[in-house]
Amino acid sequence: MDKIGRHDTSGLLSQQVSGARYFFLNLAPHPKERLTLVMGGRERCNADYVVARRAFPFHVLEYVVAGEGTVRLDRRQHTLGPGMVFAYAPTTDCEIHTDPRNPMVKYFLSFSGAGVPLRLRRCGVPLGSARQLAAHAEVTSVLEDLVREGQRSGALAPRICAALFELLLLKIEDTSTLAPHTSEPAREAFLRCKALIDAGAERIGTLEEIATTTGVEASSVCRWFRRYQGTSPYQYLLRRKMNLAAEYLVENGGLVKEVAQRVGFSDPYHFSRAFKAVHGVAPRALLRYRPDA
Repeated sequence: MDKIGRHDTSGLLSQQVSGARYFFLNLAPHPKERLTLVMGGRERCNADYVVARRAFPFHVLEYVVAGEGTVRLDRRQHTLGPGMVFAYAPTTDCEIHTDPRNPMVKYFLSFSGAGVPLRLRRCGVPLGSARQLAAHAEVTSVLEDLVREGQRSGALAPRICAALFELLLLKIEDTSTLAPHTSEPAREAFLRCKALIDAGAERIGTLEEIATTTGVEASSVCRWFRRYQGTSPYQYLLRRKMNLAAEYLVENGGLVKEVAQRVGFSDPYHFSRAFKAVHGVAPRALLRYRPDA
């Protein structure tokens, strides 16, 4: 097999990791392509993990899901922890250390193309930068899908991974746009409020309930949701309620007024209007999608 122009993978991967899962899609990407995903994976850093590079064949995006560490990108040093994403170019002077007392677990993606710098700037993570993301679970989920699909041998795996890669970049762009100046205490408070809604939307009726339960001011909840979610807490709560209602209608059927009561609406007409505003159809329209319909 002709291997001219292809890279030896042993020089691309750290040996100071354990439990790693990797995928390889295209180790010889065409230089004129705008954006090509080359390889990636998930690594658990050993206590002695250190990466020091002055050159690398591809651009790289890394995302920390657990543990702590540091990264120096050219002359700027950043503290790493769960939710931190950073990107570097083939020519970036990059040095990564894990905290030996709390080793990092991280995903990485290597890619190439003429459009990389512009695309990453649009994401809010320019080459040579690092930032904290708010949508930690959502980004991790997409990365896990990417690794799983990348390890498949099917003919469509590269196209599926390309679509997931674009989804990942959009997720990063979304959370970066919504949180340009993240304050850690505010972000953590927002995540507590969001988790409260996600776990019990059907029982929550007002903004004051969210504020009281989490011990914060209602005005602060509104500000955090605008900053990190791009919507009001009421709109987020309403969409969560309507999603639960839709799931119940498809799975169990029943009367609209019963479903309305399940998600905290005493007036079925008000519920129906809210449902149609969110989903674009009346609640009864979903009954046709039931398995036994």
